[in-house]
Amino acid sequence: MKSGKASLGYKSTLKNLRSGKAKLILISKNTPPLRKSEIEYYAMLAKTSVHHFSGNNLDLGTACGKLFRVGTLSVLDAGDSDILKTDK
Repeated sequence: MKSGKASLGYKSTLKNLRSGKAKLILISKNTPPLRKSEIEYYAMLAKTSVHHFSGNNLDLGTACGKLFRVGTLSVLDAGDSDILKTDK
């Protein structure tokens, strides 16, 4: 998370999906099923790819370099990484 823009959290992920800014959505393994299906539905409408992170929300937060739990993450701009290319 050195370059590019990402948004952490459920509410901001839904907001970015509705506005069409999100390029990729990451969902942690222990996200509740209703919340997960709602994000997947909005992503399908916005034609955005969804990746299910293999770790729980604590692992996703650590991978982002944060000291708190992150259930969902939306990538707005990849920066100089190739995260959007590897998902396809």
